[in-house]
Amino acid sequence: MELELKPLGLPSDLERPFVIAGPCSAETEEQLMTTAHQLSDKGCHIFRAGIWKPRTKPGGFEGNGETALPWMQQVKKETGMLITTEVATPEHVELALKYGIDLLWVGARTTANPFAMQALADSLKGVDVPVLVKNPVNPDLELWIGAMERLNQAGVTRLGAIHRGFSSYDKKIYRNLPMWQIPIELHRRNPELPIVCDPSHIAGRRDLIAPLCQQAMDLGFDGLIVESHCNPDAAWSDANQQVTPDVLDYILSLLVIRDETVTTEGITQLRHQIDELDNQLMDLLAKRMRVCREIGQYKKEHNMTVLQAARYNEILDKRGVQGSMCGMSASFAAKIFESIHEESVRQQIEIINK
Repeated sequence: MELELKPLGLPSDLERPFVIAGPCSAETEEQLMTTAHQLSDKGCHIFRAGIWKPRTKPGGFEGNGETALPWMQQVKKETGMLITTEVATPEHVELALKYGIDLLWVGARTTANPFAMQALADSLKGVDVPVLVKNPVNPDLELWIGAMERLNQAGVTRLGAIHRGFSSYDKKIYRNLPMWQIPIELHRRNPELPIVCDPSHIAGRRDLIAPLCQQAMDLGFDGLIVESHCNPDAAWSDANQQVTPDVLDYILSLLVIRDETVTTEGITQLRHQIDELDNQLMDLLAKRMRVCREIGQYKKEHNMTVLQAARYNEILDKRGVQGSMCGMSASFAAKIFESIHEESVRQQIEIINK
């Protein structure tokens, strides 16, 4: 299903990136107003804060709920910024709209639950409000698109996506793995859908936010949503990934925004070379598969199993080393040949079972 979209209608739509900033949580009225004024002074147009904050484990600060919504109203009144918060239930939607929240976003855990998404979609029928949908916690593009389709079918046309990375048991540099290929594929399928990067949740550390912002811009993202707090070290939630408004302003001042549309003659010629090389790759793969089918016939005639584990390991080891020698990562080369081997096995199984 193709999404039916309208522009988000934000005041900074004409600028790239548009920036949404504010603290992870609305902790106190003083904290919220101080941060909001500092961000407004730096030219921020859209202020974010978590009103409801269900944590991974119970016992932590889970937000002030409706108590904090008048504070958000005051932010809008005093600074003129638009205000936005996360909603996870129909009750959240009702309260957010009651207090004039301009923009809603849906969190990763909610996106992963089709029942919760349908409930939100039902609560938004007939409401003309922009909604941004974070990717689900697991790397599932169809689930992400499905969540937006549910909203779209309910009549929400001012839609956008937020890329916040994907949870992984094997934690490395990032809190959540970026897996950039997933939002890239989302953009390929829905080129008119605005995509916002959430470097705070990808990073989990404030020192990684700047390079992630730049990488998002290099990949053509439309906006950024960054957690910013007047005193990050004292934050009640996610302290390590928040930056001060001054630091955020510095990060944004260093961003290099490249033109997405200009195509020079030089790059066109290089793309023609890529197309020609891709054609050659496909031709070579077709020849390789023909040989694989001949091997499959031989295995059938000699009653051999399709999978030869020793040979498979030899291919992966050899091509991994070769990839490193050619300036590619060993893991990249291994993934390519894993996919090639999988298709070879599939074709050989077809031959053996004929």
